[in-house]
Amino acid sequence: MRAIHWFRSDLRIEDNTALAAACRRAGALTPVFVSDEDLLARRREARPRLRFLAACLAELERALEAAGSGLVVLHGDPRRRLPAFARACKASLVTWNRDYSPYAKRRDGEVRAALERSGVEVRTYKDRVVFEGSEVRTRQGGAYTVYTPYRRAWRRRYHAAPPGRPSPLTLPPRIAAPPPPAPATGARPTPLGEGGAAAGDAADADAAAIPPGGAKPALERLDAFLGGAAHRYHLDRDRPAVAGGTSGLSPYLRFGAVSVRECVRAALSLAEAEPEAERGVTAWLDELVWREFYHAVLDAHPRVLRGAFRAHCDTLEWDDDPERLAAWRAGRTGYPFVDAGMRQLAATGWMHNRARMVVASFLTKDLHIDWRAGERWFMRRLVDGDPASNNGGWQWAASTGADAQPYMRIFNPTLQGERFDPDGEYVRRWVPELAGLPGKSAHRPWESPLRASACPPPIVDHRRERAVALARYRAVRDRRGR
Repeated sequence: MRAIHWFRSDLRIEDNTALAAACRRAGALTPVFVSDEDLLARRREARPRLRFLAACLAELERALEAAGSGLVVLHGDPRRRLPAFARACKASLVTWNRDYSPYAKRRDGEVRAALERSGVEVRTYKDRVVFEGSEVRTRQGGAYTVYTPYRRAWRRRYHAAPPGRPSPLTLPPRIAAPPPPAPATGARPTPLGEGGAAAGDAADADAAAIPPGGAKPALERLDAFLGGAAHRYHLDRDRPAVAGGTSGLSPYLRFGAVSVRECVRAALSLAEAEPEAERGVTAWLDELVWREFYHAVLDAHPRVLRGAFRAHCDTLEWDDDPERLAAWRAGRTGYPFVDAGMRQLAATGWMHNRARMVVASFLTKDLHIDWRAGERWFMRRLVDGDPASNNGGWQWAASTGADAQPYMRIFNPTLQGERFDPDGEYVRRWVPELAGLPGKSAHRPWESPLRASACPPPIVDHRRERAVALARYRAVRDRRGR
């Protein structure tokens, strides 16, 4: 049997469910990646993430070639290109691992229909998550909308039937297929196409110091984390100044350079072998389960990409304030912890999770700007930008989502900084104007005569804006009660 495996968000060879299934059945196999023009059109400005994707693809291609195979990159609409390529290869089987965004499900259904019309068998598999939303259900059979009971159900299911370890993989010989046709321009584009954002924004995004892409760096990072920081993760994960306090695996999980199953297996093995690591491991596993929860929410409620999960929250009053939005994006709000997070994002394509919560709360509840503006900006800038997790995180902070933060809990950006960056190391690193302010004073530069003139004053008064936010959320609550 001749088969094609379509790589998407599973850019690795080992512990790849659909690839392993194709290898078991195929006498010859061609691995394919499709540079999807529809997705690229949406991601032109997401340059850090595209750069990381390109690095993951390059590493995947090297791994496939070392295994005696290779990677074919097709350019265009997969609904046309993949069926045409399958016919040219005389392939009788195409495999891929499932995605859960509304666009991916619609596209995949159309690809499947086109292939099956040509007589090609299609097999899809679970790989991006340990459990799909349909596998973790309430007693009534519905999807969970609250995290804690979801986590309990997830853990019960996992311990009842943990995924087995993958068998060693041997890639079949590559199908001798005609090369894909050259683009109309006559020049072969990069795997991610051409074009991009406006020049100034592109230059800033291209300067982001992204991590190395691919499965090898991902496994090295997992090993390093479990060998060190995982033991203190429950203590350090909210301290953005702690170097290596988090796993740094989110970009690799986003593109499937590492299997989430392997992350869970390795973490549980560590906790079993070293009981003193159990608290840190448990806290980290909770973050992986949050990821699965948000994927399940998106799968069951695709409308969350357009509006609030709590539909009545779509009546919230938001401000249209381009100047304040621009100050937030640039990290020039005058609140050091907020500005440090936004500048870390610009410089690295990543932001510490505690900072993500604070900057999101500040945008929505201090500046009263629609959470969707922040969600879009994060998807432009984050290397690990994922529709499910990004949407879930923003709706959590804005108190509009599934199991969101209660609206009356509004982060004070100054107190958050003093609590989680008590020595001011994080803010001094990313806001160099504060270099002369020692310790906690770096979080209140407006109180210090040493404040550099370049450090802007706070653009809003937190106490006043908190009261405004509470009034607006209460108005929504009261209207709902009528």
